[in-house]
Amino acid sequence: MYITDIFEDIPTPYRTEKDDNSVKKMGELRKSRLTLAQIKRLRMMNDLRKYEEQKKIESLSKQYKPAAAAGEAPGL
Repeated sequence: MYITDIFEDIPTPYRTEKDDNSVKKMGELRKSRLTLAQIKRLRMMNDLRKYEEQKKIESLSKQYKPAAAAGEAPGL
């Protein structure tokens, strides 16, 4: 858990129970095929995860950047 998790809103889940139509019965052995809508959602989730990771790295680099030298202006 990160300290930013305390102050930020809880994100919406990536999947919902409504979207889970993968319940199999006893005789079904084959894998189900992905639809175009499912592939699109997977791509969007992947892009979102990359964006969130990039933002997390940016915030960590701001937190842990080295201190400014004595002659420099702060924050620049």
